[in-house]
Amino acid sequence: MPRLVMKFGGTSVANVDRIRNVARHVAREVAAGYDVAVIVSAMSGKTNELVDWVKDANALYDPREYDAVVASGELVTAGLLAIALQKDGIKARSWQGWQIPVVTSDAHGSARIAEIDPKNLEAGFAKGEVAVIAGFQGVHAETGRVTTLGRGGSDTSAVAVAAAIGAERCDIYTDVDGVYTTDPRIVPKARRMERVTFEEMLEMASLGAKVLQVRSVELAMVHRVPTTVRSSFDPPDAARPGTLICDEDDIVEQQIITGIAFSRDEAQITLRKVKDSPGVAAAIFGPLADANINVDMIIQTVSGDQSTTDMTFTVPASEYQRSRAILDEARTQIGYAQIEGATDVVKVSAIGVGMRSHAGVAAKAFRALAEKGINIRAITTSEIKFSVLIDAAYTELAVRTLHSLYGLDQA
Repeated sequence: MPRLVMKFGGTSVANVDRIRNVARHVAREVAAGYDVAVIVSAMSGKTNELVDWVKDANALYDPREYDAVVASGELVTAGLLAIALQKDGIKARSWQGWQIPVVTSDAHGSARIAEIDPKNLEAGFAKGEVAVIAGFQGVHAETGRVTTLGRGGSDTSAVAVAAAIGAERCDIYTDVDGVYTTDPRIVPKARRMERVTFEEMLEMASLGAKVLQVRSVELAMVHRVPTTVRSSFDPPDAARPGTLICDEDDIVEQQIITGIAFSRDEAQITLRKVKDSPGVAAAIFGPLADANINVDMIIQTVSGDQSTTDMTFTVPASEYQRSRAILDEARTQIGYAQIEGATDVVKVSAIGVGMRSHAGVAAKAFRALAEKGINIRAITTSEIKFSVLIDAAYTELAVRTLHSLYGLDQA
């Protein structure tokens, strides 16, 4: 029988009534002839509650015990869904990550999946059972300790299980009915896309779109797992198809720009009058890398006499103070005259595989933003996207301008 993975997030399983609704969605796919594996998150808000308990018990907690606590939220959901399915006459059993097993690294709190042995799940399918799997977790083979994959890790669990069992596709059920051209709360004319490529979705996820965890999209792209974003709040007997994330070859007609994303989690740092000599970039960015701080947009402006340079770059807003402290400490080695910063900035990005074959796409946007009086602080580009850093006050205007500019308002 064909196999299908279904993943349900926290809002979809927030209480027992919603878990019953999830059971009806699962029953629909079982009736359609699929062997089904369901990956579930903890009930909405439960993981945060568990994290708070850990920090209350000890602010300097053991990360291994942290994982043991926070992984328990998904176990409750998995057991409840299995019970709900059984009540509806469907064979089902719950699985913890270590029982499958989902083998991971030992980086507690942010482990990466090494392998999944599907034989136990396949034995369950042979008996006609739905596998209800606790997402977000695995086990380290050598220590036998429970590990967690980081926030949003249930998406990664779902795609990894789909790859391991050779699923026809992986359906990610959320509180939205698909991937939109931009945030509908900012642009009411934003449209749900029927299909989007793995590469575009990866860029959108990393640039601020919150629909899927970045690592899950990476896995889907590497293993070529067709992944659909759907709404669990649709009636189970009238569920809409959602948005399919697939290979570029599976999309017949591709727009130049597929979507507009934005991220408010940005901060800008500028180092003034840095000595322009070999190794200066390493002196600046090396300490930040050692502290696991991701640097994104980088602009270097050399002075007229070519003796000094200004270096501007962005870091996550949550890392702004820590970044400045690190750079202050390394001031002697770097040799800059002054450090400046801003946290009231936003990164706005346009994404589309069609950019590969069309010239002047970014220039068109720069002109349109200039006409609206929006100043661009920094620019980065890649093969299928460009991003601009602007003042936060102009976020909505910039997003709406670009959304209209590339015809994304049109049905």
